[in-house]
Amino acid sequence: MSLTLTPLTNIPLIRQGDDLADILLTALQETNIELQDGDILVLAQKIVSKAEGQMVNLAAVIPAERARELARQSGKDPRLVELLLRESAEILRVRPGAIIVEHKLGFVCANAGIDHSNVAGEGDSVEEWVLLLPRDPDQSSRMIREKIQTTTGKKIGVMIIDSHGRAWRIGTVGVCIGLSGIPAVIDERGWKDLFGRELRITIVGAADELAAAASLVMGQAAEGTPAVHVRGFPYPLRESALKELLRPKEQDMFR
Repeated sequence: MSLTLTPLTNIPLIRQGDDLADILLTALQETNIELQDGDILVLAQKIVSKAEGQMVNLAAVIPAERARELARQSGKDPRLVELLLRESAEILRVRPGAIIVEHKLGFVCANAGIDHSNVAGEGDSVEEWVLLLPRDPDQSSRMIREKIQTTTGKKIGVMIIDSHGRAWRIGTVGVCIGLSGIPAVIDERGWKDLFGRELRITIVGAADELAAAASLVMGQAAEGTPAVHVRGFPYPLRESALKELLRPKEQDMFR
């Protein structure tokens, strides 16, 4: 088995309304990649959010009292906390420098995934602008995938990733927040190990494994490589959804 991840070159700075499918097709051509059945495109959340107009100017945000109280506890900008509350289903933990939430999309993350880095608005201070997560990353993935498949005739998968911290380890890793045509998890229960013993509990987070690998290729700072082409994914493509990756609350031992 060989897994190849190739960053797509010459992707421009994305603006609201840009057609990501067209931009990706052009980038594939300029990177000399011809799509094949089974290929996957992994996209950084930022370019999807920017194309969908998820940028917010903090100067236009008026924080309510709840946001001001959480801001005092966390040391964060009250306007940022107001957006965080709007994006969250539940506040789980608060400490200086971090607010841990259950996002409206269903996963647990810090600061509702709201980001300052590599975000700028025309005519305003960089730090005044923040970027929210896509409203429906599964749908975003599906729309991009369908257009590329219609144009090329190839059966592919599309995944959107973001960088998340983990409750039990230091450092952020790439994780899947939306996907189309890719198995989110691989249930290996019933498979046999090298010695013929049957696996009983093994479920592989295949989408998150690929997201982490793609994140290494993208980088986190000024690399400017928000899309990665993947060939050699070791599992058959199929329809899936983010919810497959989300642990039910009754099984969450960290809450």
